[in-house]
Amino acid sequence: MRIGILTGGGDVPGLNPCIKAVVLRAIDEGHEVLGIRRGWGGLLWIDRDAPETISRYTVKLDKQKVRTVDRSGGTFLHTSRTNPSKVSYKNVPDFLRDPDHLEAEAHDKRLRDFTPHVLKNLETLGIDRLIPIGGDDTLSFGERVHSEGFPVVAIPKTMDNDVFGTDYCIGFSTAVTRGVQIIHQLRTSTGSHERIGVFELFGRNSGETSLICSYLSGVDRAIISEVPFNPEKLAELLMDDKRHNPSNYAMVTISEGAHFAGGKVIEYGEADEYGHRKLGGIGELTADALKKITGEHVIFQRLSYMMRSGAPDALDLMVGTNYANLAMDLILGGESGRMVALNEGKYTHVPMSEVTKGVKRVEHGYISLRLALPCGRFLRPKSGPWPGWRNWCLPLSLTRQGRQSASYMIAAGK
Repeated sequence: MRIGILTGGGDVPGLNPCIKAVVLRAIDEGHEVLGIRRGWGGLLWIDRDAPETISRYTVKLDKQKVRTVDRSGGTFLHTSRTNPSKVSYKNVPDFLRDPDHLEAEAHDKRLRDFTPHVLKNLETLGIDRLIPIGGDDTLSFGERVHSEGFPVVAIPKTMDNDVFGTDYCIGFSTAVTRGVQIIHQLRTSTGSHERIGVFELFGRNSGETSLICSYLSGVDRAIISEVPFNPEKLAELLMDDKRHNPSNYAMVTISEGAHFAGGKVIEYGEADEYGHRKLGGIGELTADALKKITGEHVIFQRLSYMMRSGAPDALDLMVGTNYANLAMDLILGGESGRMVALNEGKYTHVPMSEVTKGVKRVEHGYISLRLALPCGRFLRPKSGPWPGWRNWCLPLSLTRQGRQSASYMIAAGK
């Protein structure tokens, strides 16, 4: 059996260990693995009449090729945000364009669906099973491929931890770890100069990454995507925090998808083929607003790609490896159309269709602290089901900040 594997969307630490574990397990079981470069883009850009494109966008993986890849972050297979079912004309490969109607096609703004081309390429490559590793965008097209009759087993990854159907995605722990480390380092200048620090974090429309980074780093306030906020109220709170800090400084984190009350999320650039534009800029606007309102000097820093760069931490190493072996269990058992997952603290798998059934967001009205032995404390709803964090365990001591965090984190949104 030949197993194809690809990575799509943004890179995160933990992808390479996951790929390595798939390769090792498959070879030990007597199968082969073909890596597809640049995510779904690789399958779009392969021209069956040009054999050199096959070698350009695929690589046969063996134990030697993956021997050391788990020691670094990112994905050695490279990645893209290509959606073969929604391709704008400018992104259509030349060989898929109609040479007799180039001008007419150039003015046609409709998105093209090249799913049949992708399926034919999978057949040409001799791939029997496919493992896409990605976020909700990448996996939504994986679900489309499965619905067309091709066997797919998916693995969730995203530093935002917002794939619906699983409590955990590869890359989330490392992003939080990096965020906490950098925020702690930024205390040096913020405290030395007795200023207000404003730090913008990745996370798109989910505030989970920002909220947990804030919680674990012990900052004074956290602004998340799900709660519109009033900059004047935030300024009032931060000034109070600053006065009560013996070192006379205060710090706030802000999700890139956050927005002022009555305002809109800040987006820029052209939308990708999944309809997403880049986010960012709210942190700088907030820093400027705080400076004007308070008259204080403000330090602003966007953490951005620092959160998703470098080697994975131990948790993402472990989850990436375990997800890979669970995916191989499903493939060897003849199952497809499934996504591996971690739910309620247990490894499991769910239908791939779960990815497109909803969105994961922080339900800020239900945050509370509860004891979860033996792994410490975690954030979860006071009662009832929650499509957000569920049992994301956090090894926390019950400090003064820990006891207060459930209320102070979103106070600026009130």
